[in-house]
Amino acid sequence: MQFTTFIQVPLKWVIGFTVSLAAVLEVIDGSILGVTISNMQGTFGATISEIAWVETSNTIADAIMIPLTAWLGNYFGRKTYFIFSLIGFTIASVLCSLSSNLSMLIMSRAVQGLCGGGLYTKAQAILFETFPKAELGIAQSAFGVVMSVGPAIGMILGGYLTDNLNWRCVFFINFSFGVLAVVMSWLFLPKDRDKGKQHNQVVDWSGIAFLASSLISFQIVLQEGERSDWFSSSFIIIVTVVGLSSLGLFIWREFTTKNPAVDLKVLRYRCLAAGSLYNGISSMGAFGTLFVVPIFSQRVLQFTAMQTGLLLAPGVLASAIMMVLVGRLSTKIDARLLMAGGTVGITLVMFQLASITPQTGTDDLFWLLVERAAASTLIVLPLSLAALSPLSLKDVGAGSGLFNLSRQVGGSIGIALLSSILEGREVFHKAVLVEKVSLYNLETNQRLDLLTKGLQSWGTDSVTVHQQALALINQSINIQAAVMSFADIFRIVGVVFLCSLPLLLFLTKVGKEGSA
Repeated sequence: MQFTTFIQVPLKWVIGFTVSLAAVLEVIDGSILGVTISNMQGTFGATISEIAWVETSNTIADAIMIPLTAWLGNYFGRKTYFIFSLIGFTIASVLCSLSSNLSMLIMSRAVQGLCGGGLYTKAQAILFETFPKAELGIAQSAFGVVMSVGPAIGMILGGYLTDNLNWRCVFFINFSFGVLAVVMSWLFLPKDRDKGKQHNQVVDWSGIAFLASSLISFQIVLQEGERSDWFSSSFIIIVTVVGLSSLGLFIWREFTTKNPAVDLKVLRYRCLAAGSLYNGISSMGAFGTLFVVPIFSQRVLQFTAMQTGLLLAPGVLASAIMMVLVGRLSTKIDARLLMAGGTVGITLVMFQLASITPQTGTDDLFWLLVERAAASTLIVLPLSLAALSPLSLKDVGAGSGLFNLSRQVGGSIGIALLSSILEGREVFHKAVLVEKVSLYNLETNQRLDLLTKGLQSWGTDSVTVHQQALALINQSINIQAAVMSFADIFRIVGVVFLCSLPLLLFLTKVGKEGSA
């Protein structure tokens, strides 16, 4: 009996470590991409909008999998589905590293999203089944620490590998730990006992197809619209019609079928409707900002991938620390006040980021990103409490699924929209600057003469010196246009967050006198 007890106690924690390892792969995969995105862009000669598909394809695939995760686990068995997801995710990671062109990389990332979309939620479900209620709090805390520290380590390691080897090596991190997670899952996870439990349950494949069609269509419009001159392009018009039609059919389907993929009827709860909308808006800003900041740091400030990772990692750790504090505050302070404070904090940070220049020091940017991460934490936990706590027990599952879906959809829209705007504003600012920089302009000629004299000291012939001076002026214009474009992006995000504040009035009071 003593021997059996000795074996059983560590086994729970081995299972906890196994599912945490698998789940952190999905989390790291999303965070580590930021430090490598500029290197990928250079490899494939892609524009910002084109390289954004590497992230949005994964996010859309993840969103599509959310309604299917629970059913697949019940149909095939939780362990079987978990291991299958891990194997698919690991193979897709290898395909990402071997991608010979941008299209192959985008498709591989989409497969990663389809396979990895269920890892996080299934890991938490297995934890709930493995640990008794008395130990569940400790297990969830340990799980949370791994989820928080993992991305920070991943960013730094990803930056190191990118600088010293190649961005392709970053995906082999997933391969190495993926194989380990598969072996451990096969050895230690308990056997499926309810496999085939829901073979007779009807799956809303039509609803999922309409959802996928609308998400992909709108993503194409947002990312390709700027280059195609928006609705002057017949292609953009056709895709928009397809997206709107698919969205209409999706809404109709979910309200009329008995087994909806996404139960939209839970939107009758005002708090959930407002919370999901706010969740989507805040995710647009959060995902979009985390996509453009690494590009700015590497392109304008000339940071290496390693330096970018070191810049972003402390923000992740700040979020983990703040999560503990916010968890305590959420039981004493109205969640809406916490969210309002976080929203105002992010707005102020965005307007501060809009004032940065190529001469901005690392310390300035570092603390702004830490402040942004801390302010974001004031939104995440209180928002889920305020949006979901008023729901009845039978509606919590559907409400949680819709709430998480709004986050994924908002994130993919944010990356697509901000990358498209960034590209368009850069073209605009460059055109304005080029118009002002004329050879007939006195200041331009003075600048050109100064550069020419400086270059002549190197003993180069006059024709070459003149061409080099013009190239330096053009480079200066490009950098200035990029800085102004990123400033526009940060201002837009700040304004959007500020305008979202009224939505908090529709949320339920939770905290101090409310009940979570």
